[in-house]
Amino acid sequence: MLVSLTACKKNITSLNIDTKRPSEVPAATLFSFATKSYSDVITSASVNTNVFRFTTSQWAMVTYQDEAQYDFGTRNIPQAWWTTMYREVLQNLAESSNIIKANTTLNAGIKSNQLAIIDIMQVLAFSTLVNTFGNVPYSEALDQKNLFPKYDDAKTISLDLLKRLNADIAQLNTASTGFSASEDLVFQGSISKWIKFGNSLRMQQALILADADNAIAKTAVEASDAGAISSDVDNAAFKYLAGAPNQNPLYVDIVTGGRGDYVAAKDLVDKLLALADPRLPQYFGTNANGAYVGGIVGQVNTISAVSKPGPKVYAPDAQTLLMDYVETEFNRAEAAERGYAVSGNAETHYNNAITASILYWGGTAADASAYLANPLVSYKTASGTWREKIGVQKWIALYNRPFNCWTELRRLDFPKITAPVGAKSGFPNRLSYPSNEQQLNGSNYSQASGAIGGDVVTTKLFWDKF
Repeated sequence: MLVSLTACKKNITSLNIDTKRPSEVPAATLFSFATKSYSDVITSASVNTNVFRFTTSQWAMVTYQDEAQYDFGTRNIPQAWWTTMYREVLQNLAESSNIIKANTTLNAGIKSNQLAIIDIMQVLAFSTLVNTFGNVPYSEALDQKNLFPKYDDAKTISLDLLKRLNADIAQLNTASTGFSASEDLVFQGSISKWIKFGNSLRMQQALILADADNAIAKTAVEASDAGAISSDVDNAAFKYLAGAPNQNPLYVDIVTGGRGDYVAAKDLVDKLLALADPRLPQYFGTNANGAYVGGIVGQVNTISAVSKPGPKVYAPDAQTLLMDYVETEFNRAEAAERGYAVSGNAETHYNNAITASILYWGGTAADASAYLANPLVSYKTASGTWREKIGVQKWIALYNRPFNCWTELRRLDFPKITAPVGAKSGFPNRLSYPSNEQQLNGSNYSQASGAIGGDVVTTKLFWDKF
């Protein structure tokens, strides 16, 4: 008996392997997951996470008004936004990068491209955090052994992000591939499009800095212009699928989740009506009487009396734009007005941006020409300074891109939107820090709060000078 027992040497360690929860995940899978996580959170209309459609007066609510009234604390929205960016996006990108760096068999050109692409996405996520909160953990943020990371100065982070983009753009090489088409959910493996995205992102981030550091902004914008997105075929778009579980988050929120209480906001609907904007029927539907009517933000609205988002907005396979030709052309128009050496003039880029937006939403070239001929729209005759002309039309064109729209409203200060009824504060220039940072990283939180001028939503970020 003893001999027979000792002779049994069958290896049963494979029974300990959990096939549904692998101990190691491929770098490309982590990259894809992080990309989708970023797209999901900036697309979502969940009142637990992303309420910027109310903040920018794109949407209003029917019944529950807390979030529309600038109450970001009851549901701890800052915590959800912060956690998604750090845990779901940045940590997965960092781990993907570490795995690729450690891979000694991967082709050097492919490795170089993959690492640059990952870093561009990290820059995008970090810039989102900085432009939401101000000073945030950066240099120590992704060190999993450091439970209490310090907060870095927001401007210092922003300048470093520009340097990282400089290196990423220079590192990308079309002679090699990067991630495969199935792994790269934005550009399906196109390195040339990642280069254009990197340039457009650098231009965008530079212009955010422009009122705080014009020289740095000028240099970065001028370096980006020629290589940035130059047509809508280059748009950085996350493409959702018609079938679950990869449907657009708005479809999940509105259709699957049965949220019928999101409605059009009066400010945006009234402006679209006043300008006879051809995008109106795509942005919104009509009310029960066949009219376009916006709801009052912060006030109870009768659902049959107001317009709701158009079905194109929340189609299951509707794409999310991370960056596009429209925004890039508006940025070129602004750069020209600031005296930066970019190709073309402000009016041409302004017209290009508006035309591209109308075409993107299903309008025609004739629609765009007629709209641009409107004296209230024409760059020559529209009211106000370049900040107002560009700001108003950019606000319209950034419909359904609420975080970017919020940034532009703070930066350009146009249009002047109506404060919500029952607002809990003045216009939010930032989100307050998450409550668990106050509890778990208190010393660093206190230093950061003092450095930016107070942890309240009305505190302006360093670049918001006007």
